[in-house]
Amino acid sequence: MTEKQKVIIGTRSSELALWQANFIKQQIENLFPETEVELKLVKTKGDIILDKALDKIDGKGLFTKELENLLLDGTIDLAVHSLKDMQTEMPNGLLLAAVSKRHKVNDGLLARRQGMTIEDLPQNAIVATGSTRRRAQLLNLRPDIKTLDLRGNVNTRIKKFLDSNWDAVILACAGLERINLQQHISSEIDVNTMLPAVGQGALGIQINQNNEQLIEICTKLNHQPTFLETSAERAFLTALGGGCKTPIAAYATTKDSILHISGLVSSGDGRKQVKIDAKGNPEDAVKIGKKLASDLLTAGADEIIKNDFN
Repeated sequence: MTEKQKVIIGTRSSELALWQANFIKQQIENLFPETEVELKLVKTKGDIILDKALDKIDGKGLFTKELENLLLDGTIDLAVHSLKDMQTEMPNGLLLAAVSKRHKVNDGLLARRQGMTIEDLPQNAIVATGSTRRRAQLLNLRPDIKTLDLRGNVNTRIKKFLDSNWDAVILACAGLERINLQQHISSEIDVNTMLPAVGQGALGIQINQNNEQLIEICTKLNHQPTFLETSAERAFLTALGGGCKTPIAAYATTKDSILHISGLVSSGDGRKQVKIDAKGNPEDAVKIGKKLASDLLTAGADEIIKNDFN
């Protein structure tokens, strides 16, 4: 890229979203020193509606749609999202052009003392979370626990917890570490205990598919192993037809040139769960994710998805 170019990045305005956008901004400036990068702050529906649980809000793209509209009309050139917030099917005209190298995927327990684990929480403990996925897996482990819905950005959720009589909250370790709040983590939850959200820990970089110069930039920003792993996870979610109403989790890793993926579907109360593993060539990531979804549906996930919210 020889001509000087200006790139406008669209981002939500929370501290974590700004960290993520500035991280990508810095990468672009390092890789393409002649490029001027500017941030445009955008409020999304998910930022505005804070008095309802995510699974009770009707509509897709709660944290992305407004940014996507600005990409389509050319107001912004590039949007940075938490990949787990992105719909698995792109709106016409847009492209998931890059995925960042994945940060830690684990969920973290924030309790009243360091070292406390889910098993250590008192009988009938009160735990707050805004995630149906976390709630279902938590209740599967500890059916006695009482869960509360919790919304807001990371800082808000921590403040609500510290000002409350709750026993714990659960948040993603990646977000806490990115904005230097990891001291609040009592214990990291192993992925075998609580499987992460699809795309958790990675950033999705979205552009207008007609912007050829940005495709060049995004090729440099993309971390291909993470792109393939999260492609398997996203294909799995798409094939299940799941959104934020049904607790669905998946996590793919690559070891010795083999992609390994675990997928889970749970009832909302955690009583019924189906979990299956699969593996294959990373280049077949989408096919592996779809096959895993098919196997889960055959194993009983179909009934859970049909019945859980009827």
